[in-house]
Amino acid sequence: MTRIPAPLSFAVLCGVSLIVGWRPLASSLYLGLRNDEYTHILLILPVVAALVVRDWPALKPLPEPGFLGGAVLLTVSAAMAGLVRWGTGFQPEIQLTLVMLSLVAWWIGAFVLCFGTRIARGLLFPLCFLLWMVPLPSFAVARIVDFLQHGSAFAARCLFAMVDVPVSQEGVSLSIPGVTLEVAKECSSIRSSLMLVVTTMVLAQLFLRSPWRKALVVAVAIPLSVAKNGLRIFTIAMLGTRVDPGFLTGRLHHRGGIVFFLIALVGVFLLLWVLRRAEDQVRPWPPLEPVKS
Repeated sequence: MTRIPAPLSFAVLCGVSLIVGWRPLASSLYLGLRNDEYTHILLILPVVAALVVRDWPALKPLPEPGFLGGAVLLTVSAAMAGLVRWGTGFQPEIQLTLVMLSLVAWWIGAFVLCFGTRIARGLLFPLCFLLWMVPLPSFAVARIVDFLQHGSAFAARCLFAMVDVPVSQEGVSLSIPGVTLEVAKECSSIRSSLMLVVTTMVLAQLFLRSPWRKALVVAVAIPLSVAKNGLRIFTIAMLGTRVDPGFLTGRLHHRGGIVFFLIALVGVFLLLWVLRRAEDQVRPWPPLEPVKS
């Protein structure tokens, strides 16, 4: 009996998932186009495809179907989708989150089933990276925004204090001589913060080998995203009170996020450079020579 090629089997299973789940997938992509909180979703599939193409030759792939692992993931995916479809009490945004989670689980399960666990382990990062396609429900996004608001206000307050500018903070409002600033939800820079974390994860995967060093870089990206937003608030306030009040409402305020995103990205690259050098300098211990008697 002729065996169906693994790529064809995988394509068929993915095709089935797209036929069944095109609505939640389209809704997620639409969220990425419409809402700043979900812009990163648009990058995930292209990045995953690029990572798979990059790593595939090194795997010397000889597909060995992973029936058990793949079947488990496909079953969990189908059960989750069925629970959402026929269950009751789920809010629409929770339904979207769960259905997209089941869709991603189906894709990973289909890959394991068709190509085997050995190849799946070699591509573990891009497969798990697909989870970024699952849109967070609004209550989770609100928590992130609240964290970024308060963290950014605190970071800006520290910068004002460092240059001896009198500052007082009440919640997410900062008062300095000449102006009172409020870090509104729209100013939390959640889009650039999520993009920074996502970009850092990819860069760490590309340039580092050690898992703990990769985790360190990603962990640093979180406070760095807060710090760059605090720097943005500080810069705009200082320019607005010392140079021209137009800076408080000008282009730097509304469209200057990319500038501070790039500054934070430079910090990520510097840390990657330091850690990469440390990895390159590590040498294995020489083998022990037998003791001559």
